[in-house]
Amino acid sequence: MDTTQVLVVGAGPTGLTLACGLRLHGVRVRLIDRAPGPAVTSRANFLHARGSEVLGRLGALGRLPEESLRAMRITTYLGDRPIARLEFGDPGLRTAAPPMVVSQARVEAALRDRLEQLGGAPEWGTALVDARQEPDGVVATLSDGRTVRASWLVGCDGTGSTTRKLAGIGFPGVKLSERFLLADLRLDWDLDRSGTTGWIHPPGMLGAMPMPDPEGRNDLWRLIAYDPGYDDKPSEHEILERFRKILPERSERAVHIGDAEWLSLFTVHRRLAERYRQGRILLAGDAAHAHAPFGGQGMLTGVGDGENLAWKLALIVRELADERLLDTYQAERRPLATDVLRGTSTVTRINVASNPFGRFLRDRVVVKLFNLSLVQRWTTYTTSQLWVSYRKGPLGDRGGPKPRPGDRVPDLPVVRPDGTASRLHAELGRRWALLMPAVGGGDDLDAIVGQRLGDHVGMLRYDGDQAMLVRPDAHLAWRGSDAAGLDRWLENALLHGRATR
Repeated sequence: MDTTQVLVVGAGPTGLTLACGLRLHGVRVRLIDRAPGPAVTSRANFLHARGSEVLGRLGALGRLPEESLRAMRITTYLGDRPIARLEFGDPGLRTAAPPMVVSQARVEAALRDRLEQLGGAPEWGTALVDARQEPDGVVATLSDGRTVRASWLVGCDGTGSTTRKLAGIGFPGVKLSERFLLADLRLDWDLDRSGTTGWIHPPGMLGAMPMPDPEGRNDLWRLIAYDPGYDDKPSEHEILERFRKILPERSERAVHIGDAEWLSLFTVHRRLAERYRQGRILLAGDAAHAHAPFGGQGMLTGVGDGENLAWKLALIVRELADERLLDTYQAERRPLATDVLRGTSTVTRINVASNPFGRFLRDRVVVKLFNLSLVQRWTTYTTSQLWVSYRKGPLGDRGGPKPRPGDRVPDLPVVRPDGTASRLHAELGRRWALLMPAVGGGDDLDAIVGQRLGDHVGMLRYDGDQAMLVRPDAHLAWRGSDAAGLDRWLENALLHGRATR
């Protein structure tokens, strides 16, 4: 029987993020996927700033910023008349990570490259078929007949998750829409590629987003169209033919449709796992939550799950923390998924409004609200997920100066012990950071975190008046100057899964 410390099921963005995070902390990982090989179709095509930050902390960002587009504008038309223009600007949360129009396939490739550098690789064509829990591990049966004994099993295997079903975790939800059609098409038309364009039309909405073109032709577009009223599942040829009709009809533009790079369809379901953990089996990404793709929140939320879980599992595997720390994973991430589901469900209902009153609100009221600068700033802030805070969770604290325990710490300038300048987020990922005021001691604090966290922590200097202990995922763990207080916080957090109150 093969053995590993963590078995990850699903080599999409979530599973790859988790595997990279665990490897950064020295944890042995096996990553399996039922697919015969990496996906080459684009699927998700937007990664907000928070997702870029996660990839940066993992060392997986690579050349994605240079390869992506910055289509940070959405223009909405009613007929041939532009009625709203939404600009995605700087949310003012001090990040060096750019939001990117980039295909999920490219994000996954960057993560695979990083995982290979860390000594790992996905095992393709390998599915999970059974899992039996034991007091100190999970015995997993794979599709090739092999068995693997792992200390922990994490399902990152999508909305149809085998892992979730084997764990007996419910996945309740509701259907929100009829079918949407998706396509990545070569188009010859005069539409501006500096932003996304949407059209409001009685039969249903149409959206067009420019896509990075690996061939350098600059004619590749992602199209999405609401296409209700059909019970059959169309073939790829039928989807393409529907776009040949829908595109000129709803955009009221002359367009020549060339080759199709990818064709698909989906209906919107809102689902949320009843829990994220059953014994030694955990869920992350789409296996734990399913929602509409509007707003680019799916891949973003999944990689956030993976990063949050990685450092916690690593502490437990390395016997530096009790498994009760894992209770904080659900406590921190499930409320965020609930918020994302609520927001994307609202956008879905607005997009598919079919009754006269609903269409009036959408076409004459809601769309125009997005011309307001306040609404545009709020939209940028919300979709970026840079606002995400765990201060209400078991490791957070609602009092004191900002940032408060649980809050994201901005990408501050810092100084390493050897005197070289750096940025905070560049020092995270594989370790914690103890930020000390530029002038002062700190040896007693450094000794405490070293004793509690081992060698996966570094001391840095910054322009502040209090020490701050920052988690590997860039959230504040503790702040203060009292060594005994820091020791007490670490003991409570690592052994009991809660902060000192």
